Amino acid sequence: MSAGRQLHLNAFLMEAGHHEAAWRLPHSNPRADFDLRHWIELAQLAESAKFDSLFLADGPALIGTGEFRPPGQLEPLTLLTALSQATSRIGLIATVSSTYNEPYNLARRLASVDHVSGGRAGWNIVTSAGADEAANFGLDDRPGHAERYARADEFLTVAKALWDSWESEAVLADKTTGRYADPARLHRLGHQGGYFKVAGPLNVQRPPQGHPLLVQAGSSEDGKDFAARHAEAIFTAHTTYERAAAFYADIKARTRAAGRDPDGVIVLPGIVPYIGSTEEEARALARQFDELRVPGYGLRQLAAVFETDPSVFRLDEPLPDFILARPKLEGSQSRSDLIIDLAVREKLTVRQIISRLGGGRGHFEFVGTPEQVADTIITWFEGGAADGFNIMAPALPSGLAAFVEHVLPILRGKGLFREDYEGTTLREHYGLAVPANRFHG
Repeated sequence: MSAGRQLHLNAFLMEAGHHEAAWRLPHSNPRADFDLRHWIELAQLAESAKFDSLFLADGPALIGTGEFRPPGQLEPLTLLTALSQATSRIGLIATVSSTYNEPYNLARRLASVDHVSGGRAGWNIVTSAGADEAANFGLDDRPGHAERYARADEFLTVAKALWDSWESEAVLADKTTGRYADPARLHRLGHQGGYFKVAGPLNVQRPPQGHPLLVQAGSSEDGKDFAARHAEAIFTAHTTYERAAAFYADIKARTRAAGRDPDGVIVLPGIVPYIGSTEEEARALARQFDELRVPGYGLRQLAAVFETDPSVFRLDEPLPDFILARPKLEGSQSRSDLIIDLAVREKLTVRQIISRLGGGRGHFEFVGTPEQVADTIITWFEGGAADGFNIMAPALPSGLAAFVEHVLPILRGKGLFREDYEGTTLREHYGLAVPANRFHG
């Protein structure tokens, strides 16, 4: 790791907040999910603090049953297009599934967002682990884990070629001669692969960033190999420094083995900070959230991760033996391993597990003062466990505002986070170059 590194900070936004009970707080907006003004205010707050980017999660299915938590969400590329007009510098990253889209349409939409935002778009590539998502696309079940990643790999190959299909000199716009573009610089792909047949070229000019920033969030073996080949930023979940450091070293090694520069892959674990002026105040805040949880919701979410029925769990007993044996899952393999490791390491009952997952779904939760939050971030950053963090406020906007007001000044005082933006694009914020166009020379 080079000297003089600075943290990369991403604001991970989720309606009223990341804690499953955030919408129940007295000051929360329970209808924040579809309130554009709410999202604009969050984006502007993050931009005023000079965050590298903001990030929207997504999945093409209801979240749970809708009984205990807001189950819906605005389509993220549509929302980011609106937010791009209310901001001017902050990066805009959306989650979009490679399993339930086609390369041409998605490459076009992402290129459009990059143009509309002036080069601030990013794509968090997911392969969609849920069977409920498959059912919305006419499938009896999701494709297998390995197949989803094989399809995603070809998807990325096609999408990158489509973004390259316009050379930068293609548009002439010569009013004198009447020639608008040079057809020789608009390239057909003629791609025929195992999953896709795509002619090209794209009908949108190459994005300002060359490609939207490519982000990946899976931590399975397939996911890490995929990230090593394609990702420029990685969002990851770890509950301990040791796990985070091991993942960091592993992904950097895989990136190097794939023939890429490890410094060109930004690793960003999630952190859910409960911030108080004293430790007791922070603990009281965390208790307030926990007391508003509905255990039935957490139980169903836990069952969904392990692809089983909630009835197999007993709240005041450990995880069942068949789960501790780590059955092969077609869904979120890395998240299931994380939960098992957490449960075994801390000898947790099911009730305690769902409490621990209530705020961040397996991301690192930290309860403490601003100084303690900052010290933890610095320890992970300087110790080789992270290049920065996804800030996952348990409640929004209050949790993000507390981080901006109380933690950022400490990080800035140590010279670890920018005072102002130096660039205008998301790639510039992350210190990444515009990819070369494969059709040049």
